[in-house]
This record gives sequence, C-alpha cells and structure tokens, in this order.
Amino acid sequence: MSIADNLKKYKSEVESDGVKLIAVSKTQPIESILEAYNAGQRIFGENHVQEMVEKEAQLPKDIEWHLIGHLQTNKVKYIAPFVKLIHGVDSLKLLQEIDKQAAKNKRVIDCLLQVYIADEDTKFGLGFDEVIELLRDEAFAGLKNIRIVGLMGIATNTKNEKQITVEFNELKVFFDGIKVSFFRKEDSFKEISTGMSADYKIAVEEGSTMVRIGSSIFGKRVIKHFKNDISAN
Repeated sequence: MSIADNLKKYKSEVESDGVKLIAVSKTQPIESILEAYNAGQRIFGENHVQEMVEKEAQLPKDIEWHLIGHLQTNKVKYIAPFVKLIHGVDSLKLLQEIDKQAAKNKRVIDCLLQVYIADEDTKFGLGFDEVIELLRDEAFAGLKNIRIVGLMGIATNTKNEKQITVEFNELKVFFDGIKVSFFRKEDSFKEISTGMSADYKIAVEEGSTMVRIGSSIFGKRVIKHFKNDISAN
C-alpha cells in the first residue's frame, strides 16, 4: 500500500474517535512527507532537533511540527520559532528554557509533561509525585510563555497487552486528577499523548487524544545520519 493509502486507513480509524494522528516522520525523506501532506496530513512528529529544523525549512508552512523525542535544553532555541507542541518535557529546567526561548520569539509554546509509566529503565519522564511537585513550584507559576496542555507517556515495550492497558489507564486516572487539581479552569489542558504503531488501539481505548504512528504509515525507515553541527552549540 502507498503512504496515502496507509494514512487514509489510520486517519479514518483514529480521527473518527476525535483522536489526533501524528505521523512520525523521523528519518523519512522530504518526498515521503510531501506524499503524506498531499494526502491531507498536517501533523508530523520528529525525534531529533536537527532533522526537524532541516525539514521545516523545506516543507509547507502550514505543517504542525511536534517534537516527540527527548529534548536537551541547549537545543530548544533552534525549534522555538516554529514548533507547535513539545511532547517530552521532563523537568522544570527544560520548561524554563522553553519559556525563555518562546519569549524571545514572542510566542507561547504548548508543552506536554512526560510521565514515566513504563516498567523499564530506558524511558525518560517525571514520576507522578514529581509532576505534582513541579506544578506546585513557584518558579513554574512564573512561566508566561509556555502552556501545559496535557501529559505524554510511553508504555513498556512488551506484548503483554494487560500491562500496557494498566499503564495507559494509570496515566488517564492521573491526568484526570491533575486536571481537577491544577487546570480546572483551563480548557486547553486536554491532551494525552500515548500510543504508537504497536499499541495505539489500547491507547485510544484508555483515553489517548493523540497517537504517534510512523513506520506503519511510511514503511520501513531509511536510516540517515543527520549532521550534528548544532549539537556542539
């Protein structure tokens, strides 16, 4: 099947439930992203800053770029002019840098707090208690150029669907509690970003509002090593 056919399948499946489809375009060439764009896709997710910066410069300006990978503070400045949503915010320090760079660009940047829900040591994220601690911090209250619009989580890499279901459910329950406690009057706090190609159906059942699907849309990834010229800055 073509990229357009794959995209149509997933869009009809998840968007009928009001869930946003993020086409994960990391390592994909410009031509493949354009094929998805011409088939109606507007939200694309990238893991690496350098790659996203290069692609943003070459592609239509009505694309919503989501940074879904781990973000280092020293690279925020490169995406601050255009990024639509940063999914993996896992510290107050990172939020403060995003706020600083957003202010320089006269923008408010939407962010998701990444919550650690997996039974693995390799995942990033805040613990449930750390999220509450961050939201209560006076330094957080002073940030005016970021907006927390929800939570993000990555489930354990396992075929045990029961475990994945429990992890996604725990995040949804936590989201509901955070909403009541900290964001009751803010309609913008509404997003839960969970679910990828292997587990997106479970994620949607457990309340996800965004799913991140890549290879199932684009096919096998072409591995390309992007230049690291900005990583030294």
